[in-house]
Amino acid sequence: MTGTYVVTGCAGFLGSNLVGRLLEAGHHVLGIDNLSMGRLENIAEFRDEPRFRFTQADITDPNALTGLDGKFDAIVHLAAFKIPRYGKAIDTLKINYRGTENALDFARRLGCKLVLASTSDVYGRNPKLPFSETDSDSVIGNSKSPRWAYAVSKLFDEHLALAYQDAYGFPVTILRFFGSYGPKQPLSWWGGPPPVFIDCVLNDKPIPIHGDGSQTRSFTYISDLVDGIIRLMLSDVNDPVNIGNPRETTIREIAETIIRMTGSKSRLVYRPLPVDDPKVRQPDITRARTLLGWEPHVQLEQGLETTIDYFRAKMRA
Repeated sequence: MTGTYVVTGCAGFLGSNLVGRLLEAGHHVLGIDNLSMGRLENIAEFRDEPRFRFTQADITDPNALTGLDGKFDAIVHLAAFKIPRYGKAIDTLKINYRGTENALDFARRLGCKLVLASTSDVYGRNPKLPFSETDSDSVIGNSKSPRWAYAVSKLFDEHLALAYQDAYGFPVTILRFFGSYGPKQPLSWWGGPPPVFIDCVLNDKPIPIHGDGSQTRSFTYISDLVDGIIRLMLSDVNDPVNIGNPRETTIREIAETIIRMTGSKSRLVYRPLPVDDPKVRQPDITRARTLLGWEPHVQLEQGLETTIDYFRAKMRA
């Protein structure tokens, strides 16, 4: 059965890949993006698709969604702002709170489900591995450090969404994403280490490693991530669900793997570790397996090969 969905942040990495999968399945999609971080080239392939409608709007503007009406099965709220390498925290806090509040008001007005994109950062510096949705002893870092502004904003978004659900009776579900990679990702720290490292090797530049590179992350290929989004979107699950790869990978291992796969001569350059940089990131995906039948299937090198080929082709175009 086909449906009609709203995707905020539709021109970003996650949003554009989700839109593509929904359209392939025969669904109708209304995409919303202010293009401050998203790119029109990410959704250019959908331009002539009659089941896709794009609205350029700022989700933080309370009037941006007032003229949008219709019958929707769900709103997938991916639009968010994350400070690059720990810049000004005030932008992250204001944009994420206002955007989520407006998306919730939109869902309330239309009487449809809201799927909220959250983050593994809400687990803070919890030393217990793997991170479980039932953990109650997470430690968000020093409030004076801008590093934790994104985590705090998304944790507040979660509480706000659940409060709306309790107060107004429409369903809310929460995705806690861990790291991801794949085609259409920005080649910058906005996208995380994999795209930065790929950009370096394809342009014969040194690869920056913060600290000694032993810190671990969880990287999920975009097709697996989108599958998790859709499964949760179509489910009746209301509790937060981790969507990530339980295999831990060190930052140095990622860089060395990309160098080996490309035959690059790029060398590793070590830099100071940013303040409050987490040492570990590993999800417990028991809830995703049990409630959604979801787990990642694309192996790291398989996903990296596809991603490297994608960016190579873009460089030649």
